[in-house]
Amino acid sequence: MRLFAGTQFDIPPTCDRCQLLEAECKCPPKPPESVTIMPPGKQTARIRLEKRSKGKMVTTIRDLDNSGDHFSTLLTKLKNHCGAGGSVDGEILEIQGDHVLRISEFLKKEGYRVGK
Repeated sequence: MRLFAGTQFDIPPTCDRCQLLEAECKCPPKPPESVTIMPPGKQTARIRLEKRSKGKMVTTIRDLDNSGDHFSTLLTKLKNHCGAGGSVDGEILEIQGDHVLRISEFLKKEGYRVGK
């Protein structure tokens, strides 16, 4: 049920292309948007160690392509490889603890370029 169904503000949804009601529209479905993922060899990961409040150390990985499921899959692999927790903060991967060397070696094996 729509929010304004049965009121004077009830406007049935229409097709963006033919302006007919969605129930009467004969337009073909829109093709899915393709997500192009940049290959690992063309990405340079920037790995840094940051000190957070209360003295906690966090390893951050920046400048990677965060489109699609690839980003969350990479985070899962890194967390398993390091044996630590982690999260995504916008376009930054965060792994708890000091794992700069371990992460840089792992990313090189996966085909990424690693910068400072």
